[in-house]
Amino acid sequence: MAGPLSRSIPPRRRLAFAALVALVLAVHGWLADTLRDHIGELRSVATMPPRIEVTYVRELEPAAPPPVAAPAEPPKPPKPPRRARTPAAPASAPSPEPMPEPVPPPELPAPVPAPTVATPEPPASIPEAALFVEAPASAASAPPPFEWPASTRLSYKLTGSVRGEVHGDAQVEWVREGLRYQVHLDVTVGLPIAPLMTRRMSSDGELTAQGLVPRRYDEDTKIAFRDRRRLTMRFEDDAIVMPNGARQPRWDGVQDTASQFVQLSWLFSTRPDLLRTGNTVDFALALPRNVDRWIYDVLEEEPVATHFGAVNAFHLKPRRVSRPGGDLVAEVWFAPSLRNLPARIRIEQDPETFIDLVLSRKPELAAP
Repeated sequence: MAGPLSRSIPPRRRLAFAALVALVLAVHGWLADTLRDHIGELRSVATMPPRIEVTYVRELEPAAPPPVAAPAEPPKPPKPPRRARTPAAPASAPSPEPMPEPVPPPELPAPVPAPTVATPEPPASIPEAALFVEAPASAASAPPPFEWPASTRLSYKLTGSVRGEVHGDAQVEWVREGLRYQVHLDVTVGLPIAPLMTRRMSSDGELTAQGLVPRRYDEDTKIAFRDRRRLTMRFEDDAIVMPNGARQPRWDGVQDTASQFVQLSWLFSTRPDLLRTGNTVDFALALPRNVDRWIYDVLEEEPVATHFGAVNAFHLKPRRVSRPGGDLVAEVWFAPSLRNLPARIRIEQDPETFIDLVLSRKPELAAP
C-alpha cells in the first residue's frame, strides 16, 4: 500500500515536504548550538569576577575641560635656628694717662648653656595620602583637585573589515566602588541575535595615586562555529601570571588591554599638558602573550564625526606597526570636551583586518 500511496503524491509536494523536514532539522540544530553556546557562556562568565552593578541616570554634555590643580609640592623642612653671635670686645684705645686700677667685680654664677635645638631631618618619601590633600581654602583662584568620575558607559558603533565588511556595536564601561574599579570592553561583530564574533575584556583592580592598578584581567572570545576561548591574567605585587602559567616581572604602572584607555584618560585629566601635539606617552602594557613598553605619539587635534555631532579629539598613535600574527594595535582619539574620554578607537590586526569604533551616543553617567 505504501508504494501506490507514495506514487500518488506529486513530485513537487514530495520535494517541498523534504525541504520542510530539512528546514526543521536545521532549526533544531541551530537552537541546540545556540543553547549550548549560552550554557557555555554562563559557565564562562560565572568564573569571572561579578560585575559591579550601577544605574546610569544622565548623559555627559560636551563642555570645555575644567582646569586641574597642579600636584602639591612636598613640604619643605624648617630651617635650623641661627645661633646667637657673641659680640666681640671693642679694641681698647691707647690712653695718654695711666688708668686707675679697676675694682674686681663680684663673682657671678657660671652661665647656664642654652638648650640645643635638633634640626628635623627631611622625610625620606612623601606619603601617598599627601597627594590627595586639597589646596588650602585661601587659594580661591586655584582649580579644584582631581576627583575620580562617577561610573561611565561609552557606546560605540562598529565598522571594519574581518574577511569582508563587518558591522556591530561595542561598549566601554568604567565602574568604581570606593577604591575598587572595573573596566569592561564588550565587542559584538554582526547581529546581536546571531553574532559572528563576541569578545568581552574585563579589568579588575584598585585606584591609587598612580592611577589604575590592575589585579586581574579576563578575556572571553566566541567566534561562530568555533569553541569559546577563555584566558586570565593575574597581577601580583611583583609578578604577572600569564594565561599559560608563566610568570613575568611586574613593571611599574603596567596596564592591561581594557584598563589602558581609562588610565590614559586619567593621565590627560591630571596632566593636560601631555595632550598636546608633538608629545609622547609611554607605559608598560601587559598583553596575553607578552609584557612590553608601548610608546604613543600625540598627533594633531582633529574632528571625530560621532553620531551626535563632530567632536574635536587628539589622535594618539602607537609607534608599533601591525603585522599578521602580531599584537593588536590600537589608535585612540581623546576628546578634551568629553572629559578626555575616547571618542574613537581603531583596533587593527593587519591592514586588511580591523575594527573602527565611533561614539554612537553621548557618554552616560551614573549617580555619584
